[in-house]
Amino acid sequence: MTGKTWAYEDFVEGASLDLGTKLVSAAEIIEFAQEFDAQPMHLDEAAGKASILGGLSASGWHTCAMFMRMLCDAFLLDSTSQGAPGVDQVRWKKPVLAGDILRGNTTVLAKRLSRSKPQLGLVTLRSELFNQHGEGVFELENTVMFLTRGASA
Repeated sequence: MTGKTWAYEDFVEGASLDLGTKLVSAAEIIEFAQEFDAQPMHLDEAAGKASILGGLSASGWHTCAMFMRMLCDAFLLDSTSQGAPGVDQVRWKKPVLAGDILRGNTTVLAKRLSRSKPQLGLVTLRSELFNQHGEGVFELENTVMFLTRGASA
């Protein structure tokens, strides 16, 4: 893990981290749905328009996967992350439609060192995705485990 930029000590309570943007294409919505969530509103524009979602929409699980890619690219792959013990909350607030441009951020809510493993820090994050209209479409809260800088050297 040497040379990683983000270690436990680098996370500051209240800080917000930019996750960048992601254009959501119809092709990727359909591809994901064919493999993992083959409901009609994720496979076909007409079925999506006929549903309460209003158009071809990404599965909530696809939205989670896109968020994870954005998080990885923003900082997680350049960190001492040891994974997460779970997700406390995930909310799909509005449909993610083909052509949407997602913008994300993650806020550090809390952090503490593990009592049993002092080389491991627990960082609680709230992450959000917004569409091009500034509407919140996704929200997730979880704790991620990061090695301390000394442990990662």
